[in-house]
Formats: sequence, C-alpha cells, structure tokens
Amino acid sequence: MAQQIEQTVYIVDNDEAIREAMAFLMESVGLPCKLYCSAQEFLDDYSPQMRGCLVLDVRMPKMSGMELQQKLNERQVSLPIIFISGHGDVPMAVKAMRQGAFDFIPKPFRDQELLDRINLALEQEAQLRLVHQQLSQIKERLATLTGREREILDNIVMGKSNKLIAIELELSQRTVEIHRARVMEKMTCDSLAELVHDITLIKSSDA
Repeated sequence: MAQQIEQTVYIVDNDEAIREAMAFLMESVGLPCKLYCSAQEFLDDYSPQMRGCLVLDVRMPKMSGMELQQKLNERQVSLPIIFISGHGDVPMAVKAMRQGAFDFIPKPFRDQELLDRINLALEQEAQLRLVHQQLSQIKERLATLTGREREILDNIVMGKSNKLIAIELELSQRTVEIHRARVMEKMTCDSLAELVHDITLIKSSDA
C-alpha cells in the first residue's frame, strides 16, 4: 500500500508578523504549514511532490504573488492558490482567478474564513491528485494492449457488437471475443460501462 503524503499549507508573505500569526492559526487546528518570506524562496524550495495548498500575499518585494503564480502556471503546478492582500481590488482578484487562483481574500480577514477556504482548497487538491493517479494507472494499462487489442477496444467503446466488429475487421467472432476478454482483463474492468468510463476519462483529460 502506497504511503499517504501529508498535505501542507505553504504560507508565503514578506511580513513576518503575518506569517507567524497564520502559522499559529494553522497549528491551532492541526494543519501542517511551512513559512516562506518571499516568492523566490518558495520557488527555490518547490518540488512536484508537494501536496496541499499555497496561501500567497499579492504584493511582495522583487517577485509579487501574481508573478509567482505565473511561474507556477508555466511549470503546470497544480497546488491551489489562495491570494491574500491588504491592497487587493476587484480587477486584481479577477486577474488572479482567471489565471487559475482558487480564491482571493482581502485583509483583514476572519480566521475562520481563511480556514474554511484552506480546507476547501485542500479537499480540491486531494480530489485532483486522485484523478491524476487514476488517469496515470489507466494510461499504464492502456499501454499494455497490443495494436489489435487497441483496435478492438476502440470499437467496443463505440458500442459495436462483437459480430459487427468481426465483420468490419474481417475476423471471426470467436477471435473478437478472445481479444475483448483480454482487453477487459488488461484494463481491469468488470463491465463495459467501467471500460467506457475509463476511456472517456482519458479523452477528456487530453482535450
């Protein structure tokens, strides 16, 4: 059984007092957190294995929060970002959300409001990780199919019967049945509905 990776709240703010206050808040509810005094410090520490969410100040010296967001987007980082700012305005919030931010909270904010948003972000991140894991496993199983098995699979998910597939591919119906059984076994699917679901999931992720 794979070891579960703990989610962490990554807090990036150049104001030490705010960092410490948020760290105290996270610790009070048992949420692991890690503090960074600059966007560059977080970027230098980032690794794809990080799980959790990012609480990010908008206005910071040298690299702003939104510049960090852009760099993370370029790396296709999927950590949800919650922006906080004492100078936030509607256009800035709109821009942040359009670039994929999970949420935007103006200072001052209530502790419970921040915690609620963080918990939602952590829930979303966990769900996305699960979907990505499922996709990866489906793709690995798909790669084990032979060319003929993949051809059979494509016809199966189109809803074609074994008889029709046999006619179109100029195979015996028994041969199609054997290939179909191997496809179901390799894809670890117990039903046609499950197979169609997995292939649809792959296609939607590639769209």
